[in-house]
Amino acid sequence: MHRALVLGIVTVSSVAFAGEPAAVPPRVPNPLDLVVPPANDGRPLVQVAILLDTSNSMDGLINQARTQLWTIVNEISKAKRAGQTPRLEVALYEYGNNNLAAGEGYIRMVTPFTSNLDDVSEKLFALSTNGGEEYCGAVIESATKSLKWSSDPAVYKGIFIAGNEPFSQGQTDYHSSIREAVGKGVVVNTIHCGPATVGTETGWAEGAKIGQGAFTNINQDIVRNIPRCPQDDRISTLSTEMNTTYLPFGTRGRAAAENQVTQDANAAKNAPSGAVAQRAASKAGQNYVNAEWDAVDAAAAGKLDLKTAKDTELPEKLQNKSPEERKAIVADMAKRREAIRDELNKLVAEREKLIAAAQREGDPTLDAAVIGSIRAQLGQQKYEFEGK
Repeated sequence: MHRALVLGIVTVSSVAFAGEPAAVPPRVPNPLDLVVPPANDGRPLVQVAILLDTSNSMDGLINQARTQLWTIVNEISKAKRAGQTPRLEVALYEYGNNNLAAGEGYIRMVTPFTSNLDDVSEKLFALSTNGGEEYCGAVIESATKSLKWSSDPAVYKGIFIAGNEPFSQGQTDYHSSIREAVGKGVVVNTIHCGPATVGTETGWAEGAKIGQGAFTNINQDIVRNIPRCPQDDRISTLSTEMNTTYLPFGTRGRAAAENQVTQDANAAKNAPSGAVAQRAASKAGQNYVNAEWDAVDAAAAGKLDLKTAKDTELPEKLQNKSPEERKAIVADMAKRREAIRDELNKLVAEREKLIAAAQREGDPTLDAAVIGSIRAQLGQQKYEFEGK
């Protein structure tokens, strides 16, 4: 079977076709209570859910999602509304995989909305493919009902669903699913993996029209090889150095710090795609915040009181220290991290200019489809983009 990738924020209800019994909404494990929500720091919010069809034919699409995640994150981080960079939440679903429960529509919530981008990357690299039935209407419905969408009308909420099987597969009527999404302020964008004419014939274009979103088509099997740049080695070194400025604490601190290194390594596996530099740029951006396990970010977010915290609640470097000593260590780490960020941002900007001059027009890939759509839609919400 073929597979689809869905990047999106979704809202849906299950409606059977005429003459058929009403479809029972698939039940999906909801681990929302296991994720520490990010602090509301007053910045505008962008919610994007990534729904990947993990049936057999879409290995190239999943690989694009893995290698281009950081490119998409970086583009969103270039947006400004009233001078503020938006806070980003990402959710991940998989569907269409025979390893998933048939009774749940071959659908699984991989991660609910989170600002922990390392976790999203980890989950993407853990996905595998296996046959399946791809039910676009059902996965849209499931994500809509299971994810914790913001009720604030000023929040951007957008689905990006990609695949190459007919959009109408399954008993859940995608027309009703998408209309319910729109009723909750969710934009539904569709990305057909293949010729645009086929996407139009098989419902992908209609889905976007109903969803008040964009219909695009891509070649999911394209592997982009980005030319090496003089800045690449220094960018990689700085990304590694940045990891030493984190002070892991709490029940998941050590594992999260190790995962940070692992996701650096995953990006390096796809070095020809430029993923190392794109990930480094994300780590230097405002949306790479780890307040749930890093004492520096936690203190800045007001989640960790360095004065009253017990030694058992603190990272080893802060234990057996006075409140003043704790604050001095955290301040030093924050200063070092900021210096690394400044240099990284400068090098990444130089690199982007070189890449832009060397790139040629070619078949569109996932990142281009998502970025083109989200730029236009954020623009309608009074966002402006830096440098463009």
